[in-house]
Amino acid sequence: MKTLNIVLVEPQIPQNTGNIARTCAATGARLHLVGPLGFSIDSAKLKRAGLDYWSLLDITLYRDCDEFFRLCGGPFFYFSTKAIRRHSDVSYPDGAFLVFGREDAGLPEALLAQNPDRCVRIPMLSQARSLNLSNSVAVGVYEALRQWDYPSLSGEGRLRDYNWEDQIDV
Repeated sequence: MKTLNIVLVEPQIPQNTGNIARTCAATGARLHLVGPLGFSIDSAKLKRAGLDYWSLLDITLYRDCDEFFRLCGGPFFYFSTKAIRRHSDVSYPDGAFLVFGREDAGLPEALLAQNPDRCVRIPMLSQARSLNLSNSVAVGVYEALRQWDYPSLSGEGRLRDYNWEDQIDV
């Protein structure tokens, strides 16, 4: 199975991180939290947003960006409203790290300026400041998984009270 890594640099809102944890758990993506965090990792809001998916989650905590970059080798793709390249115009290889910044500040501009070919943007109206962090992560995760043809993910569901076979004309 291919490996997708989601990196949150200094996340501030526990509900966003919980929602992102749930996305990672449901897709098999690994979650990397880079401190300092704006909340306690045992926050009730964080756990509530992740619901009962915590046992499915592969999560690693880092003290700061220095520790993260020292321990992780990339390749890195930096998601930013300041980027000029679309997120869907790059190919995400196995082991890719999709890196997202703080809800209130994004990623440091110095980091972006040092990596112009790895900065990507999710298109939106120019009047809008940004998407919600958990929505941005979901867009990034599913673009990478779409490119990989959704490895190991179930592509069909089941009705609870009906059978699809009875509902679809063949």
